[in-house]
Amino acid sequence: MSGRVLPSRADREGGRTVLVTGASAGIGEAAARVFAARGWNLALTARREDRLAALADELAGAHRVRVHVIPGDLSDAATPARLVDEIAARGVEIDALVNNAGYGVPGRLLASPWSAHDAFLRVMVTAVVELTYRLLPAMLERRYGRILNIASLAGIVPPTAGHTLYSASKAFLIRFSQSLAGEVAASGVHVTALCPGFTYSEFHDVSGTRQRVSRLPRWMWLDARTVAEQGYDAVMAGRVLHVPGRINRTIAALTKALPERLVLAAARRSASKFREV
Repeated sequence: MSGRVLPSRADREGGRTVLVTGASAGIGEAAARVFAARGWNLALTARREDRLAALADELAGAHRVRVHVIPGDLSDAATPARLVDEIAARGVEIDALVNNAGYGVPGRLLASPWSAHDAFLRVMVTAVVELTYRLLPAMLERRYGRILNIASLAGIVPPTAGHTLYSASKAFLIRFSQSLAGEVAASGVHVTALCPGFTYSEFHDVSGTRQRVSRLPRWMWLDARTVAEQGYDAVMAGRVLHVPGRINRTIAALTKALPERLVLAAARRSASKFREV
């Protein structure tokens, strides 16, 4: 299924296309809007086809870009290869990849069955690496590519009990992005790990922590559009790591500057406000 096909600005400007995972809501949807507003054609994937279709029609009409909708569940091991094959079958070349799909599994490690953790790791880690692995060769051949991995401030600050694999998966994304950026330096491919803090989206509704995080002050939050715009600017500029928001950058800096035992103690004290432990 594809969105409305109209003569696009991106066609006139080189036909750039971005693949956005988890594009049906939150930062993924915002990223699709940001890229479309800048003339990029889109390939959108997520589980909720109805939302993708509505977004595709809206963005195709508003920005005269071509939008492809390819629904899929990245917790299925076959999905990344199927997604890349479907894109190729449509004759589309992917010039940018936004690895955004993600969620949290609340509670401690043993509170959920292994099947839940296995699905989580496939979405948050394995699918990210596989999509990158499958799409990177063509980017290197064309000497142009942009890979934006949506990590988190949680991957920088010391972890606490609860949502055990979430911060670990985000720390992996940061290191993966940094390593890959070093590998492809001077190739025309930019790799960025975007590390937002608390962001207004459906994330906390899905993980069941909305009531807890609602107690946090408004100044700790950013909206998804702001996060997506800063991510776009960062990957285009070739910045390997970007933390949106002055408060979040201050927290990241303090995490590096202060003794780890002090930072970890502070994190433990505040964790109960937003995390099920």
